[in-house]
Amino acid sequence: MTRAGDFKRWLYRGQRQNRLARLLNRISATIHAWGVAPDYFVTLEVEGRRSGRRFSFPLVMVKVEGERYLVSMLGEDVAWVRNLRAAGGRAVLHHGRSEDVRLSEVSVEQRASILKSYLQCAPGARPHIAVDKDAPLSEFVSIAPSIPVFQVSSYASGPH
Repeated sequence: MTRAGDFKRWLYRGQRQNRLARLLNRISATIHAWGVAPDYFVTLEVEGRRSGRRFSFPLVMVKVEGERYLVSMLGEDVAWVRNLRAAGGRAVLHHGRSEDVRLSEVSVEQRASILKSYLQCAPGARPHIAVDKDAPLSEFVSIAPSIPVFQVSSYASGPH
């Protein structure tokens, strides 16, 4: 593993972001929301399940066969995933403009190819996912149950 990979894992030790990671994520979320970064860098805004406050998270959105997906590089037990589930999948995506979206969890059986594509465009996630970006699809099948993937639909076009 590289020093950069070690550093990125240190930022999220124990699947929780440390103080520096929180600061860097706030900066990234702002930049992604402005739309000045590439279009696959987005900011997800979701209502907190306990506080009701709106929280923003910088994420990488991957496109596979014309569909958009968000992946939780840190697995199941992260705030944005818990908040999103509590909100019934309703959220707002920001990248230069705001879009009301519904995120639907992708079945485990459909995740492998999405995860492989995700690692191709999200180098910051590579230290957190235990498969090499160039590994065969079968290796992604083995990790798929532990990594949530959500399909993004415009709220107006998705189910209510």
